[in-house]
Amino acid sequence: MDAREAGERIERELLILTRNRETSTPRGVRDGGALDRSAYVLLSRLEAQGPMSIPDFVEAFGFNASTFTRQTSALLREGLVERTLDPDGGVARKFRVTDKGSARLAEQREEFVDGLTGVIADWPAERLQRFVADLERFNTDIERISGRSWPRPMAGEH
Repeated sequence: MDAREAGERIERELLILTRNRETSTPRGVRDGGALDRSAYVLLSRLEAQGPMSIPDFVEAFGFNASTFTRQTSALLREGLVERTLDPDGGVARKFRVTDKGSARLAEQREEFVDGLTGVIADWPAERLQRFVADLERFNTDIERISGRSWPRPMAGEH
């Protein structure tokens, strides 16, 4: 198999993976309900990186500022984030996850991890290690090419 054929097969499998995740998760940020995908991603990024401004989000994700203005406004209304002064002394206000946001994110992450664990529960340890290593390599290669990385825990942390 050459890189082109592999790319076509990976594209199809990523499409199916995204569809499976979307159809198994309730949509929409509601009081106590499931976080929508964009809320989950933004809260996860804030959790991993710490407080971020709209320009920080634009730099991290490469989308238009208006996208993040809409998304952060929804998170503010739900009490999942709050505006705070820049801890580094900058003039821009930054967003940070509230206790409520952390709790909702942790709850939903636990549901996702439980679901994934059910899928891979009977995989042998070496297959799990290989799959995780390959997935990490795939993502870090994309990040290297795009110039946009995702903060990861240090070695030994999860």
